[in-house]
Amino acid sequence: MITGLLIIFPLICALILFLLNTEKWIKIIAVAGSVTQFLISAYGLFLFTTKCNCQLLLYLGSAENLGISLRFGLDGISLLLVLLTTFLIPLIILTTIQHRYRNPSALYGLIMLMEMAFIGVFSAYDGMLFYIFWELALIPAYFICAIWGGNDRIRITLKFFIYTFTGSLFMLVGLIYLFFRTPLPHSFDLHSLTSAILSSKEQAWIFLAFFLAFAIKIPIFPLHTWQPDTYTVAPSGGTMILAGIMLKMGIYGLLRFLLPICPIVMQNWGFIIIILAVVGIIYASIIAIRQKDLKRLVAYSSIAHVGLISAGVFTMTEIGLNGVVIQMISHGINIVGLFMIIDRIEIRLKTTEISRLGGIALKAPFLAVFFMIFLLGSIALPMTNGFIGEFLILLGIFEYNHWIAAVTGITIILSAVYMLRMYQQTMFGEPVELTSNMKDLTWLEALPMIPLVIMVFWIGIFPGFYLHLAEPAIKEMLYFVHG
Repeated sequence: MITGLLIIFPLICALILFLLNTEKWIKIIAVAGSVTQFLISAYGLFLFTTKCNCQLLLYLGSAENLGISLRFGLDGISLLLVLLTTFLIPLIILTTIQHRYRNPSALYGLIMLMEMAFIGVFSAYDGMLFYIFWELALIPAYFICAIWGGNDRIRITLKFFIYTFTGSLFMLVGLIYLFFRTPLPHSFDLHSLTSAILSSKEQAWIFLAFFLAFAIKIPIFPLHTWQPDTYTVAPSGGTMILAGIMLKMGIYGLLRFLLPICPIVMQNWGFIIIILAVVGIIYASIIAIRQKDLKRLVAYSSIAHVGLISAGVFTMTEIGLNGVVIQMISHGINIVGLFMIIDRIEIRLKTTEISRLGGIALKAPFLAVFFMIFLLGSIALPMTNGFIGEFLILLGIFEYNHWIAAVTGITIILSAVYMLRMYQQTMFGEPVELTSNMKDLTWLEALPMIPLVIMVFWIGIFPGFYLHLAEPAIKEMLYFVHG
């Protein structure tokens, strides 16, 4: 019941928002609806934990001729991602309502539709339902970027759409082939898909079809070229949703589908994918050091961080996957916090060019403090959320291959270099002409950042709650790999 409500409620909110004309009521409904959605997910967490980490399942029937079952469920991993989604969306909306956008009913309606699609992706226990919600998430993302984006938004958004839609088509082909390899009667049900009898060669082709879709969405090097431009041109709320939530769909797909369906290929090709991920981390870190724009620097830092998360998946170790789950949550919190700060700077100064900034800490000390907290979480300072995830992932990589772990460890130093250098250039020194009259954060601007700050330290100091929640699902996934 809770799972169904989590999908239906944001759809109802979206339909109401599309029908409203008064901007005041549009913002009130958007905030109230998204907060209510978070409370529903929190109640789902309460039910999940009081039932000793039992899955929350919902079965609505099936279309037997098509082999599709309307089956949804939440295990520890998917529940954490649902909670991340419902936690971030109201904070992003609170940040977005401080802008004046044309046609706000469409904007907030599309955001609620995206939330519905995200919940569907993370809770679908049927392959075809997963694909449908996967595609549904792309449509509002395209319109948000294309309508409310910045300069050259049509070309950049079209590139983003073509990349992700093409990858999705490959996944659809692989899904249909997999359907006909399931036991009779054929079904897209997740249990049937994981029971499909596949040869090593068939697993390889299925792996390629699914991996292409997931790798583009994450993105993994060299399929990342759509990301920096899209993050830069998208409206602030759209950038936060893409970076904080949407890319987690790809990592979740690796865990939910490729681990149990293609275990042989995961073991045989895992080394290659980890090498690609590490190359991507180094490449993105070096490019980030050379960036002159705040948005593009944080965009490349995101590529580096998700590269590390992807490498953790392919270690196929329990400690590595624990790190993956924690780091997915931590990355979403840190990246949204960083983009919130950049959004406040852009509103005040009409630029995100690093060379034109300086001395902001003297004029806006509270903004500088919030910025530093999110930055320290991003570079994995001990006692912050980023440290727990990266430490566990590195342990998993070390268990997989000592030399790769050594190279990967160097990339953490690069992360500190470009993030602290960015902070020094923008926050320290004497105020320049552009920043001489900069105002500090208001209480309304700080409001959506405070919960993020709390989570940075809560996860960093008390990670056991999240690890315990995800542990049964991780062990179940690894059973398909190691038996």
